[in-house]
Amino acid sequence: MNAVSRQSAGFTLIEMMVSLVILSMIMLATVTALRTLGNTQGSLERLTLRNDEIRSVSSFLRDAMESAIVGDDSGGLSLGGGGGGLTLFEASPTSLLWSSVVRFGESSGGSYAVRVALEGSEVVLRWQKPDRAGRVGDWNNAASRTLISDVQRFDVAYRRVVDGPWQQQWDERGAPRWVRLQVQAGKRFWPDIVMQVAR
Repeated sequence: MNAVSRQSAGFTLIEMMVSLVILSMIMLATVTALRTLGNTQGSLERLTLRNDEIRSVSSFLRDAMESAIVGDDSGGLSLGGGGGGLTLFEASPTSLLWSSVVRFGESSGGSYAVRVALEGSEVVLRWQKPDRAGRVGDWNNAASRTLISDVQRFDVAYRRVVDGPWQQQWDERGAPRWVRLQVQAGKRFWPDIVMQVAR
């Protein structure tokens, strides 16, 4: 009878302490798991946004390069349309300039000189209509849009033949066959953007 009354008296101090320690450990594990889940979700959202940015910039540049206006003179890109057109294609280690058919919305667009260049810590797209002689004005006054922000590296290279080396110094021999852009933004490297120039 004495043993029965002791069992119904409740928990001992040691049992209470063990229960509190176990409960604390369960709560700590739950909070840690929730914090990790939140951090993982934030990382996934940043990664998704970065991948969307890479995809949209790459897709736009490839489309613009595929819509390049090809002239008959020296196999280059032309602002003048036919065989007597002026070739417009220039590359430097941090910029690329070509002529392309660009659409803005459903009803507007046309032939534009397009320039993609590193300006400070941004890769900026600029476009303008050339004059009748095929000359372009001051690029600082051209319409613009930032393509990539927080850029640490933007390298332009081109190649004329399949097995040829990638070159950064422009040789002024008309449009190349391929263009490669290497980008580091937000302290992360993008996959190389390799574009085939329209022929």
